Amino acid sequence: MEERLFATEKHGGRALYRLHAVTVFLGICLVLCYRATHVPAAGSGGRAAWLGMLAAELWFGFYWVITQSVRWCPIRRRTFHDRLAARFGERLPCVDIFVCTADPRSEPPSLVVATVLSVMAYNYPPAKLNVYLSDDGGSILTFYALWEASAFAKHWLPFCRRYGVEPRSPAAYFAQSEKPRHDPPHALQEWTFVKNLYDEMTERIDSAARTGNVPEETRAKHKGFSEWDTGITSKDHHPIVQILIDGKDKAVADNEGNVLPTLVYVAREKRPQYHHNFKAGAMNALIRVSSVVSNSPIILNVDCDMYSNNSDTIRDALCFFLDEETGHRIAFVQYPQNYNNLTKNNIYGNSLNVINQVELSGLDAWGGPLYIGTGCFHRRETLCGRRFTEDYKEDWDRGTKEQQQQHRVDGETEAKAKSLATCAYEHDDEDTRWGDEVGLKYGCSVEDVITGLAIHCRGWESVYSNPARAAFVGVAPTTLAQTILQHKRWSEGNFGIFVSRYCPFVFGRRGKTRLPHQMGYSIYGLWAPNSLPTLYYAVVPSLCLLKGTPLFPELTSPWIAPFVYVAVAKNVYSAWEALWCGDTLRGWWNGQRMWLVRRTTSYLYGFVDTVRDSLGLSKMGFVVSSKVSDEDEAKRYEQEMMEFGTASPEYVIVAAVALLNLVCLAGMAAALDVFFVQVALCGVLVLLNVPVYEAMFVRKDRGRMPFPITLASVGFVTLALIVPFF
Repeated sequence: MEERLFATEKHGGRALYRLHAVTVFLGICLVLCYRATHVPAAGSGGRAAWLGMLAAELWFGFYWVITQSVRWCPIRRRTFHDRLAARFGERLPCVDIFVCTADPRSEPPSLVVATVLSVMAYNYPPAKLNVYLSDDGGSILTFYALWEASAFAKHWLPFCRRYGVEPRSPAAYFAQSEKPRHDPPHALQEWTFVKNLYDEMTERIDSAARTGNVPEETRAKHKGFSEWDTGITSKDHHPIVQILIDGKDKAVADNEGNVLPTLVYVAREKRPQYHHNFKAGAMNALIRVSSVVSNSPIILNVDCDMYSNNSDTIRDALCFFLDEETGHRIAFVQYPQNYNNLTKNNIYGNSLNVINQVELSGLDAWGGPLYIGTGCFHRRETLCGRRFTEDYKEDWDRGTKEQQQQHRVDGETEAKAKSLATCAYEHDDEDTRWGDEVGLKYGCSVEDVITGLAIHCRGWESVYSNPARAAFVGVAPTTLAQTILQHKRWSEGNFGIFVSRYCPFVFGRRGKTRLPHQMGYSIYGLWAPNSLPTLYYAVVPSLCLLKGTPLFPELTSPWIAPFVYVAVAKNVYSAWEALWCGDTLRGWWNGQRMWLVRRTTSYLYGFVDTVRDSLGLSKMGFVVSSKVSDEDEAKRYEQEMMEFGTASPEYVIVAAVALLNLVCLAGMAAALDVFFVQVALCGVLVLLNVPVYEAMFVRKDRGRMPFPITLASVGFVTLALIVPFF
């Protein structure tokens, strides 16, 4: 038997972790036993609060058990590029690459084309690469930027090959790179020449974006600009498919005479009378359009802000797909989301380090990670609805055959591609069942997760790859408002899946996925309902402390031991896990603060909106996360100052919870031995919220808490203190 193209290794230290988990589980059981056996008598003070604590702790215990599924036996993958090269040489499959953007205001065109150029420059035969940009805003500014990039690519790709450039996003490379000092003079000259070309191109793109217009003399240089001769809007326009570089045309080459990857601009048709199904609809249009242009067996999709950081990533992914022993079982290979703009101490908890290095690796042991919407290589057939069978054989020559049969793309091909990007296509051709059995699924704001779950339930497996050099790097939210919005969408979409017919415990059972795999999916599906017990725990014990109602064992009681042990053991392990994943200790503390903020804002709003949607009281929406912030916000972000500058209703919750705990801690007049746990809990909440107090009462910059928000929070705290809830 031939050597494997990848190896699977187990994480170390599992025996010690399992001992820790067993002791924490026993501690949780004792906590629940105490709660159940010490309920105050009916009619006595604090009974309702006590029962609420029991419900909250039951939930926390249940959710903790769910999270153990991904920590029990995590694995890591290691690929062997040398074996791939020795076995296949350049006889490698064609790859279609989808880059998605939706709004040139939130996602600047210069950022988008830097990502496009990075995936065009992979260390892979360019004739076998086909890059598609989906512009769901149908903007002439984005098309203009791509047209500029198609010309710059003729210089950038040879430069990358000649000097082994990493990363291959010109924006990232020139931001990180200094002028070569010890290379031959011609290297410095070429570096300067290419950088000047890039800077000039970026200035032209940004200038057009600022003015909102493309110069008339530029519009005359390519037929594609004529698509915007008639008035169109982002929500009402005809389908546009423009092939800017035809990789099949031997006459189109870079400045060294080498062929270039095919580059295609796609803006699917949008009409007010048709639901466009957000990113899922855009991806499905790309699947159809690419099927008549290149039809490659492998599809990579990336978000427009997630550039390629490792030029060998395609070869890395193919080590899984082309492995003779298990490659035929793999539907997709998922890479983590990494960010290049995080602060040292991860002020908004956006690093995702624990998810990337622990949770997704743990899911990989049970059948594979979730599909997270970007940085993912798919087998085209699985996206098109194919079920797994042991006798299935992939046609890896697909795409190559089309290239041999078709010398260049003609107008007929473009016309056919446009017909597949119309609104009416999916409605007129009901047999295709796009958005249900075929393509990405509709009706969910996290179309990626539900699509991956459906693929797993059709019998396929997935693989998680997290190489030493990150495969993809993007831009994390840089304000609190952006972070809250992003997590609201994630929690709402995942909870929507959990309460639908696609619930992992129901749908997954029918699909014969393993119970730990179903539990792993449910970690994210249950983010939203976590908001209720968290909000309860952050408010009620502090109120009861102020009013002299004990909710925990006394300091001298033996029952205090399990409460203290569970709290200490869980948090010490959480801190160790964060440090092991690369966070700082202060970064872990910031993560705990954001854990509280997300659960009491993003997840609460996600929970409420999902319930309203289930009752038919609202419709699903999708808001593109902004990738830009103003200069003052960026400066405060670099200084790790939390941003509260907008009058967001979510901030009322954050401020009210913080202020309530401060008032309760300052006003308590209870015996410490009786209220030790409540005092400790309230004190920790106060310490976590120090940046909130600073924003409310100390700071004078534009990122401080708006006065109306502070005033509203004071009103809610006053109400909570006056009204006898318990």
